[in-house]
Amino acid sequence: MTNAAADDPDRAVAFQGAPGANSHLAAIELFPEGLPLPCFDFADAIDAVKDGRAGVAVIPIENSLHGRVADIHFLLPESGLVITGEHFLSIRHALMGTGRLEEVTQAMSHPQALGQCRHWLRAHGISQASYPDTAGAAAHVAALGDPAVAALAPPGAAKLYGLELMATDIADADHNTTRFVVLARGNRQPSGDGPWMTTLIFEVKNVPAALYKALGGFATNGVNMTKLESYQRGGSFAATEFYADVDGRPGEPGLDRALEELGFHAKWLRVLGTYRQARTRG
Repeated sequence: MTNAAADDPDRAVAFQGAPGANSHLAAIELFPEGLPLPCFDFADAIDAVKDGRAGVAVIPIENSLHGRVADIHFLLPESGLVITGEHFLSIRHALMGTGRLEEVTQAMSHPQALGQCRHWLRAHGISQASYPDTAGAAAHVAALGDPAVAALAPPGAAKLYGLELMATDIADADHNTTRFVVLARGNRQPSGDGPWMTTLIFEVKNVPAALYKALGGFATNGVNMTKLESYQRGGSFAATEFYADVDGRPGEPGLDRALEELGFHAKWLRVLGTYRQARTRG
């Protein structure tokens, strides 16, 4: 898989995790003709695009059960890449191992997957052990050969790594879905039909009602904000930065006016990308 991607980097699609991981499935769904390139972590997947070893990267950023996944707020601004698309993947978790379910005392997987199945695991008396990714945990369990240790991974990973499926669809809610974004080099302009989404980050000034004033332009110009998250950089606890998704794209009068007003009230503002919505909000 890595060699095929190296031979044709423009078609390579970088993702975090081992073959069979959910990010691998998302990459295949998004780019059926692409060449999946497994990477150790999110930073490695981003570096693959920056260095020209991949045309795009597919990165998970939020899950319907467990919230934020990747620290895209920190990784993307420093990378110079832009968001060019999004994708929603329905998540199916399965328990797999080398023995029987009754023998399992520990489940190994990515912390996000463990968190999404924590009630099921607790009900079956199975403890949790973190691993960098789901499919990698399956490969590790296969190599370990201990019937007391199982992996929590997509069902297809069982066949890929020669494990027995012990239980399927064990997430704590049926709506378990992860949102992925596509990252690419350059400032690609969106084309075609919408609806559109624009992702941005900004830092407010340290004055009373700073956030209220900064966001007022979206309300007065009728721009829907579908996501707003705060985060802090550097551990100072002094300055708060924000990540936001808003409907529309630059060039639309209402969004342009809202961004202009936000820029006036913020210390700085950066648009991370504009792309077609994979799922209409609202």
